[in-house]
Amino acid sequence: MSANLERLVEIALRDVLDPEMGRSVVDLGLIYAIEAAPDGTVAITMTTTTRGCPLAGFLKQAVAMAAGAVEGVRSVAVNLTYEPAWEPAMIAAE
Repeated sequence: MSANLERLVEIALRDVLDPEMGRSVVDLGLIYAIEAAPDGTVAITMTTTTRGCPLAGFLKQAVAMAAGAVEGVRSVAVNLTYEPAWEPAMIAAE
């Protein structure tokens, strides 16, 4: 179930757009990890395009809300990291 839940969360996160780039946080490669426990607790590790990004708080909240809306998710923790640093090569091909 947790692998399936992780996949459903990933799909939901495709609706979270980076306002500056106009692409989803998934397509931009900003989501580093999605880990779901059997009890529905989800931990998401993500980054932003730049350290000190003014949209970091907005993106964290949007990711948490999108993941939290997935059926079966009981709680969401979003952790921001800058290791490894994001680079444009992480963007998914169109």
